[in-house]
Amino acid sequence: MSVDDPTDPAVPPAFREYGTQPLPQSPAFGHGKSGVADLVLGRDGENPTRLLSDLVRVPYHLTGTLDSDPAPGLTTVCLQEPTGGVAQGDRHSLSVEARQGARAHVTTQSATKVHSMKANYAHLDATLVAESGAYLEYIPGPTIVNEDARCLQTTTVEMAPDATVVVGDVFVPDGLTDHEPFGFEHYHSRLEARVDDALVCADAVDLRPDERDPRDPATVGEYAVVGTLYVFAPAEPDTDALADALYDRLADREVAAGASVLTDDAGVTVRVLGDRSADVTAAVEAAWDETRETLLGVGAPLEGRGR
Repeated sequence: MSVDDPTDPAVPPAFREYGTQPLPQSPAFGHGKSGVADLVLGRDGENPTRLLSDLVRVPYHLTGTLDSDPAPGLTTVCLQEPTGGVAQGDRHSLSVEARQGARAHVTTQSATKVHSMKANYAHLDATLVAESGAYLEYIPGPTIVNEDARCLQTTTVEMAPDATVVVGDVFVPDGLTDHEPFGFEHYHSRLEARVDDALVCADAVDLRPDERDPRDPATVGEYAVVGTLYVFAPAEPDTDALADALYDRLADREVAAGASVLTDDAGVTVRVLGDRSADVTAAVEAAWDETRETLLGVGAPLEGRGR
């Protein structure tokens, strides 16, 4: 999906309409509003994974990689955002390519704060590509959507049958501080994952509080914060056992959680509902840690185990 063209038919109709609204400040896609981070990571044999190339444009910022992960050969990329948040008309495009055998963890320095809006919308797009034998994690901080905001969040995963991709997502509606819960105007999140071009997961959340209360029993019910962990691991021999382990890991927490096996045993999804961002984030991190223990034989970094 292109984030540079608001008339793109892949963009939901409501957001195409928002995109026609002029902005009082610099236009959408203008200087400082069209963030780009294109990253390519590779690994030679058993050596550490390295950042082979990067193209980064404000509001993304990158100062290098970290090699402190407990998993052998796995490097960490921490994206920073010096602008203080996502404003109306912002378009952020992240692309990560993990080449054959590479191991990488991509995260953000803090939560992504989507500010209140009077026109247009914000689009946060991520494309994750994992070649044969690669292991790629994308575990950003929570996305906080503030009052009157319009936010489109899209994630595309393209992977080889023997690759692994882990994606975490925590959605926090405004209202946990000064405003009523679900005070944003429109939040649409969609993830699609393909293994050798075969669709194995299509998950979408479309919330418009003025049209339908998200707190109805069919959506989030009595809860406010939503967390998801996607584990795409087509080569894992026992996804049922992985789903059971993830469910058991979250059973005693102050959240509602469930784990489901994907079509064709391509992996597992975990959904978490809770009242507090800290509880849901910790639960998603605990599921991530359990996934690491199963797939890599070593847990997540100490600061991200949700214990």
